[in-house]
Amino acid sequence: MMSLDEALAGKEIPKEIKNILALVSVPYLSFDGKICEGQLVVHAEVAQEVREIFEKLLAAQFPIKQVVPVVAYGWDDDASMAANNTSAFNYRLIFGTDRLSNHSYGRAIDINPVQNPYEQRGGATVPPGARYDIVQAGTITPQIAAVFKSYGWQWGGEWNERKDWQHFEKPAAKI
Repeated sequence: MMSLDEALAGKEIPKEIKNILALVSVPYLSFDGKICEGQLVVHAEVAQEVREIFEKLLAAQFPIKQVVPVVAYGWDDDASMAANNTSAFNYRLIFGTDRLSNHSYGRAIDINPVQNPYEQRGGATVPPGARYDIVQAGTITPQIAAVFKSYGWQWGGEWNERKDWQHFEKPAAKI
């Protein structure tokens, strides 16, 4: 397990953002049926509800591969996704833009990217080779998304332009 300082090490993060972050321990069911504990860096204002959401995912027996802060992947989002890592905070831009992602504020969580890929414009999926298939264990279904939505989170699987099946976010206006 990491401390918050360890989970934020090695990345230039503005102080005003560092000051709003919290490290949350969350329970989850692994793909091999074991109850595990992972860690997410999130905005402090959503820390308690993130714990509650993950407790509900555990109660629903929704399997998750792993839950490790992105620092463990050298802040490389692609490496974290390829490892099927569930993560939250990552100080980065929205893919293909010059705008900060909600991940940069600890207001977004990506779950099981291999089962729940991001569909880029043009049809490629990230991580490469990933495929969304609701019969596959660990795939987010509308029922699982409803757990997040009951707390005011939005699901990228419901976006019109492109799907980001792994992605949940709670923009500041929703808090």
